[in-house]
Amino acid sequence: MVLEVAILDVKENREKAFEIAFREAQTIIKGMPGYLTHQLQKCIEKPGRYILLVNWETLENHTVGFRESKQYKEWKSLLHHFYDPFPTVEHYEMVNLDFN
Repeated sequence: MVLEVAILDVKENREKAFEIAFREAQTIIKGMPGYLTHQLQKCIEKPGRYILLVNWETLENHTVGFRESKQYKEWKSLLHHFYDPFPTVEHYEMVNLDFN
């Protein structure tokens, strides 16, 4: 499993519109091959900052399967105009801490 982490800075006074658009956009990502779960959280200390956490089966499910799909174009049109600056996206994998 791979965790996609995106820091989303939404333009001032656009938070409510972003949340409404995200409700629609999340239906796109839920239907993608390799999608497992997601959550969107709003930062308490920094107004307008969100974090998007998406679990994918593989890195390629996100970087190729989603980002190179026609559905990604719809995702972009719904959400990308809200961001300033453009989001930082990183991918993480679980660390095995069982040393026995």
